[in-house]
Amino acid sequence: MASASYHISNLLEKMTSSDKDFRFMATNDLMTELQKDSIKLDDDSERKVVKMILKLLEDKNGEVQNLAVKCLGPLVSKVKEYQVETIVDTLCTNMLSDKEQLRDISSIGLKTVIGELPPASSGSALAASVCKKITGRLTSAIAKQEDVSVQLEALDIMADMLCRQGGLLVNFHPSILSCLLPQLTSPRLAVRKRTIMALGHLVMSCGNLVFIDLIEHLLTELGRNDNMSTTRTYIQCTAAISRQAGHRIGEYLEKIIPLVVKFCNVDDDELREYCIQAFESFVRRCPKEVYPHVPTVISICLRYLTYDPNYNFDDEDEDDNAMDAEQNDEDYQERLTSFFLLLPGSDDEYSDDDDMSWKVRRAAAKCLDAVVSTRHEMLPEFYRSVSPALVCRFKEREENVKADVFHAYLSLLKQTRPAQSWLTDPDAMEQGETPLTMLQSQVPMIVKALHKQLKEKSVKTRQCCFNMLTELVNVLPGALTQHIPVLIPGIIFSLNDKSSSSNLKIDALACLHVIMVTHPAHAFHAHVPALVPPVVACVGDPFYKITSEALLVTQQLVKGSDSFDPSPYINDLFTCTIRRLKAADIDQEVKERAISCMGITVCCRLGDRLPAELPGTLLIFLERLKNEITRLTTVKAVTLIAGSPLKIDLRPVLREAVPILASFLRKNQRALKLCTLAALDILLRNYSSAVTPVMVDAVLAELPPLISESDMHVSQMALSFLSTLAVTHPSSLAQLSGGNIMTQLIALVRSPLLQGGALAAMLDFYQALVTTETSGLGYMDLLRMLTGPVYSQSAALPHKQAYCSIAKCVAALTRACPTEVALLKEKELLCSFNSRSTDSIRLLALLSLGEVGHHVDLSSQPELKTVILDAFSSSSEEVKSAASYALGSIAVGNLPEYLPFVLQEISSSKRQYLLLHSLKEIISSASVSGLKPYVESVWSLLLKHCECQEEGTRNVVAECLGKLTLIDPETLLPRLKGYLLSGSSYARSSVVTAVKFTISDQPQPIDPLLKNCIGDFLKTLEDPDLNVRRVALVTFNSAAHNKPSLIRELLDSVLPQLYNETKVRKELIREVEMGPFKHTVDDGLDLRKAAFECMYTLLDSCLDRLDIFTFLNHVEDGLKDHYDIKMLTFLMLARLSSLCPSAVLQRLDRLVEPLRATCTTKVKANSVKQEFEKQDELKRSAMRAVVALLTIPEAEKSPLMSEFQSQISSNQELAAIFDSIQRDSSSANMESMDTS
Repeated sequence: MASASYHISNLLEKMTSSDKDFRFMATNDLMTELQKDSIKLDDDSERKVVKMILKLLEDKNGEVQNLAVKCLGPLVSKVKEYQVETIVDTLCTNMLSDKEQLRDISSIGLKTVIGELPPASSGSALAASVCKKITGRLTSAIAKQEDVSVQLEALDIMADMLCRQGGLLVNFHPSILSCLLPQLTSPRLAVRKRTIMALGHLVMSCGNLVFIDLIEHLLTELGRNDNMSTTRTYIQCTAAISRQAGHRIGEYLEKIIPLVVKFCNVDDDELREYCIQAFESFVRRCPKEVYPHVPTVISICLRYLTYDPNYNFDDEDEDDNAMDAEQNDEDYQERLTSFFLLLPGSDDEYSDDDDMSWKVRRAAAKCLDAVVSTRHEMLPEFYRSVSPALVCRFKEREENVKADVFHAYLSLLKQTRPAQSWLTDPDAMEQGETPLTMLQSQVPMIVKALHKQLKEKSVKTRQCCFNMLTELVNVLPGALTQHIPVLIPGIIFSLNDKSSSSNLKIDALACLHVIMVTHPAHAFHAHVPALVPPVVACVGDPFYKITSEALLVTQQLVKGSDSFDPSPYINDLFTCTIRRLKAADIDQEVKERAISCMGITVCCRLGDRLPAELPGTLLIFLERLKNEITRLTTVKAVTLIAGSPLKIDLRPVLREAVPILASFLRKNQRALKLCTLAALDILLRNYSSAVTPVMVDAVLAELPPLISESDMHVSQMALSFLSTLAVTHPSSLAQLSGGNIMTQLIALVRSPLLQGGALAAMLDFYQALVTTETSGLGYMDLLRMLTGPVYSQSAALPHKQAYCSIAKCVAALTRACPTEVALLKEKELLCSFNSRSTDSIRLLALLSLGEVGHHVDLSSQPELKTVILDAFSSSSEEVKSAASYALGSIAVGNLPEYLPFVLQEISSSKRQYLLLHSLKEIISSASVSGLKPYVESVWSLLLKHCECQEEGTRNVVAECLGKLTLIDPETLLPRLKGYLLSGSSYARSSVVTAVKFTISDQPQPIDPLLKNCIGDFLKTLEDPDLNVRRVALVTFNSAAHNKPSLIRELLDSVLPQLYNETKVRKELIREVEMGPFKHTVDDGLDLRKAAFECMYTLLDSCLDRLDIFTFLNHVEDGLKDHYDIKMLTFLMLARLSSLCPSAVLQRLDRLVEPLRATCTTKVKANSVKQEFEKQDELKRSAMRAVVALLTIPEAEKSPLMSEFQSQISSNQELAAIFDSIQRDSSSANMESMDTS
């Protein structure tokens, strides 16, 4: 520390030198010292350093002054509070100095100090005291100072301070407001502008009373309208307040909007521009409150979008556009013509120099952009009125305005794209005109307007056209099929134009690529001769991004050459691609795309058109395979070539390539392993004669580590490779016996994670393996390996899933060997049911019987029924469950024999629950044709049990009813609907649950019928029985998740009932006495939980049909509810923060309070451990919601949120949770960026 003080003393001495270079270097060195974290200054050094820095601010040399200002930043955080106050005092005094240079440097210094203060959310006492000291000086400078430059600087600093530290100045807000308001009428426009900025930052953190005073003042002044100049300022100020604190101004819009509409009709272009900008901010920041006024805003914007009194468009062009629009919508055109011709001020004299009308048109285009972006539910109306109007204005003469018109139309297209999933639903056509069908009808009009713009000289205009076309075909693939001949010349013009910028060429190529991908190849055949030369030239372009995009287009040209003769062009395309493929000193993206492009060229064309070039090209691929940077792309290309129908001769490179591919299997790169296994699999299938045993051994040596539960997809690919190997090289499998691969396979079979695709691949492999009749790997050998540990009774397997997987493998082996061995096995299984068998043996035996019986008729074993029914009496629940499954599965193998038996047992036996599970297995797995004769008898039996008091039995019956309905929906669905009138609540709940099992995420024949009657089933949301309402919510949730089109049109009637179920009902809460204790039971909790789960699902599937503010009301109530519901609403809040940030921002103050309450709740000291764990989990979930809320721009400027942040940072436990969640979310974002 002593040495640091000595060093600083030396620097301070040099700062007093008469040589400016000495002063400059000493100041620079001081700044370097101050930036070190380790530096500590004693009181004397602090005082001297501060005094010297402040003195240097008045230095005669400008460079020294600038460095001194920069020193203030690190200095503020290194010295004590009273020294910072000294700095601020001096700077404020200097800011009022007569010397202009000192004033300027002091203003910069103050901004530097304010910028370095800790944020308001940290709760720093230093920041609070400094800001309070500055505020008094600034308000007096703004109010009394006659020098405008001082006023401007003071306003600038005030705005900066309010933006950063506004929350600390709450007590000063009234005085700040009273000092700022008079400046709105200042004769200097610059003063007004900066005052508006300061007021905008003030409203983000001021209290409600100050905000009301400000709004009332603005409304009064706007109502008086004394002076057009000040009226413009007040409108600007209103717009600025809306932009900064839209969630607060919303309730005053009913008074503000009529005034703004009135001023739009005043003949003043500048005022009109500001009014329309105010509308834009209202639309973006007050979505709920502005909703009733949106039609007015749209009509004003459409009126002024064409407001160009100083220019007369060519009459013929107008007529063309009118005819074109008329073809699309005659009624609309009549309205549009009469509407647009009534322009104000058309008789006035205008000159080009005074023409400000372009600013009005630009504001109108931007406002329409805002309306289109925020009012998704009005899409059909936009396509009726806004879309044709925007298309008509593509001819706009001002380039900046034209860019905004294009951007507004792009926003309209982007709004249409998310809705595509439900709009293209087969049932959607019944809804009449959808946005997509309306857009489709307007495509000719859009293309006609763009066709003229594609030949414009303006690069910006053409770029906008290409962006438009790209978005259009993303929304409506194939929409331009009829218009390709009109568009291709415009694209070629931009590719050949020497004045085109690189970005324009990139956009043109990207647009061409997207059009080629989304349209049929034959649409381009006539244009290939014209397209190839410019595309080839772009492949040779020195700029790598142009080359990269051009190679993508080349791929599409080659792919599409199947249906036309490519002979004239294949040489050119091959030559330009091979040149890029050979080059080593090019960008990685170009290398990869050149490899992909050549892979497609070889796969589709080179094999039969250019045989002489093939060997050299394959050798280049081999070289690229050895390169770490390009190997993954090359493996994909090799896979493509190996699968080509042209049967490309790969023998020259296989000897070297296969060992390289084998080595990739040990690399720590998952994508490379997966692609390599796919490549090896297809090489085995198509080139088995060229793949030698040595090559196969090299691959087999790398396989054991890949067969593991740690990565099921890699395991699946490895198993597929082994299955192919069993077919093509059965002799190579001999080494598997007793080797690592079989050990890994058996371990994987016993894994509880084995299911789906990996399990199917395992079964395929066992069937392929047993048919090879390899020594040591025959039927009995494999059977012993699979079942040995269970039958030896050495150990029970840890998970039931392992028994299921083994049973499936046993069945697969048995199906592959349908000889007497299979029959022996059946007898062995039956014999295992003796008194000495363990539950593990019985479990495996029953599951194996079931799996075998599913595919093989076991009716020849008469004792089978008895054995299985005996197992129903086992003491083990797992054995009972396995017996139930076995009976159902065996019945699938011979329905006439077993189904009547199962039905009879259900009628006569007391073990209905297990037998109903068997019946469920039969209905789920049997063929429709096999089941049809038994539908009536099964249906009548199920209805007898649908009123059972046991909920578990009713659920099984409901699933059976639902799956049975899918077999004959025309007959059975109306019957199901009829039982809604049943007097038994159990029957009604079973029927509603049954509907849930008729809904899947795939299209089904029942869908149209279900759509017509699902409303009747959902009317049970009004049922008097709690349980019926709960299952109705569960069914509704299933429909919303799997097939939203079923319920979208019903939401208006269903949502009020859904929201009604989110309320806590006191009549459903009761107290239960448990010994000396009283326990509260809420019978409505499950119902509320089901309702909130539905709300969460609707966010993903039907967001555009929700009134988000009503939705938020119920989310807000959920934040104060039971533990389970709080957890759900925290998730919803995080989701809403990303989906509807502006709506959440408007409700932020009401949402923060319950979050704060959750985070600060203390658990009683004598509570059980579970209570502490639940509270910790609640805190973490609430904090995740807080982190999500803080991602909304300007959320942290809310006073309540800022205060909560201070509370979090001052509480060690909460701060730790907050930091860990922030780290997790940022790392998750990084991972998602990597994977994308």
